[in-house]
Amino acid sequence: MKRLLVLVVVLLVTGIARSDASVTRTQDPVIVNSKTIALKLENPRVRVLEATLKPGDKEQTHSHPAYIIYVIEGGKFRNHATDGTVSDGEFKTGDVIYRDAVTHWAENTGDTTIRLVLVELKK
Repeated sequence: MKRLLVLVVVLLVTGIARSDASVTRTQDPVIVNSKTIALKLENPRVRVLEATLKPGDKEQTHSHPAYIIYVIEGGKFRNHATDGTVSDGEFKTGDVIYRDAVTHWAENTGDTTIRLVLVELKK
């Protein structure tokens, strides 16, 4: 019993187990895209991420609950949804965008580095 309690504490402290079960570990953008996405803040209401995609960078498939994007530095991107839909777009510096929950991966198709702040909303 004591070993189980220690394991649960370790999992919670390391973030492997999260109270927000909407994103599994294998779909967590911070884990699967650790080279391009960094966790900046997490509390019971939100999780704040910073994404930096250099020209040509491609993400791994991951999920977000409903979230808000603030564009620090814009650029051209291609979004790949899990239903096979592919769409091209461009982030403009200073834009603020709301997006519903999604499982996807994206790539920087332009020649500038894209920097975003993502605020994931928790229930």
